[in-house]
Amino acid sequence: MTSQKARKEMTIEQESAVVVVVGAGPSGLATSACLKTLSIPHILLEREDCFASIWKKYAYDRLHLHLVKRFCELPHMHFPSDYPEYVPRDKFLRYLDDYVARFGIEPAYGRSVESAAYDEGAGKWRVNARDVGSGEVEEYLCRFLVVATGETSDPFVPEVEGIEGFAGKVIHSTLYKNGKEFNGSRVLVVGSGNSGMEIALDLADHGARTSIIVRSPVHVLSRKMANLGLRLMKYFPLHVVDSLLVLLSKLVYGDMSKYGLRRPAEGPFFMKKQYGKYPFIDVGTCQKIKSGEIQVLPALKRVEGNVVEFEDGKSHPFDAVIFCTGFKRSTSKWLKARNPNPHVKTQDRFLCSIYYPIRLFIV
Repeated sequence: MTSQKARKEMTIEQESAVVVVVGAGPSGLATSACLKTLSIPHILLEREDCFASIWKKYAYDRLHLHLVKRFCELPHMHFPSDYPEYVPRDKFLRYLDDYVARFGIEPAYGRSVESAAYDEGAGKWRVNARDVGSGEVEEYLCRFLVVATGETSDPFVPEVEGIEGFAGKVIHSTLYKNGKEFNGSRVLVVGSGNSGMEIALDLADHGARTSIIVRSPVHVLSRKMANLGLRLMKYFPLHVVDSLLVLLSKLVYGDMSKYGLRRPAEGPFFMKKQYGKYPFIDVGTCQKIKSGEIQVLPALKRVEGNVVEFEDGKSHPFDAVIFCTGFKRSTSKWLKARNPNPHVKTQDRFLCSIYYPIRLFIV
């Protein structure tokens, strides 16, 4: 026992772990499978009570993979041949279940990592994880650390003046399943990423009077355009692929600015690479916007009762607000990685793991 909290040290000798992998989402499962095929001892830590928790517990019903299945397969195991090109959530979960069983992956569930720092003297990573059940803190020592917590760690809801007094339902997209309960309701979707756009579509399909806030310029691509772009990236420079995708988007969707969707000056793949901002993959939302079934609104200013005021000065009443405002990475809270080269930026620490013996991998 340490002062006021139990601590259990899991050394390499005790656990025979060369690698600690944090996060049992698809990336963490893939990493574990690859390590197993190479007979490399490792421990897979997961703070939830299941693997792929975003897919299992926090995803809406109609969710599909936006890329064709061959781009989404995990290492060493293909999707079944009878799966559709765009795999739905239930089939993807079945695939992950089979994947875990095939490679005998056994995550340590209920382990919330609180700190991870590289011990220069020992030449190892020290990873402290709290057992959420017992409250006990376990310390893992390992030569290599793989951070596989992804981009969807902690749900983010922005501060909005007056939202606490809103009389209707207010939820984050992680709690949205389908639009059945919102039939006939006036629903405001806050956030125009892929989740926001698809949830808006689902709401409209279920008879909700749907509005969506679109603050920033956004690229609109169909699934076929996005997959074509990925194929072309093998043969052409990024700027050439971007130029083609923008041209195709203009031809297929026309001028969407008249409906509130402005196109960015920079290309869709460039923006993903440079800023991590994904293009909007349209599966029917644009048609609903053009028909008026989904109303596009500017940035939200404040809430008063059930009335929402927007930056253009206009106000509208709503019965529910769904925040599709994404996530914050949890790594900033617990990952204490040194920068071995002052000339390399902090966000380039994945590259540092290639060129320097810091032994940190982010997937």
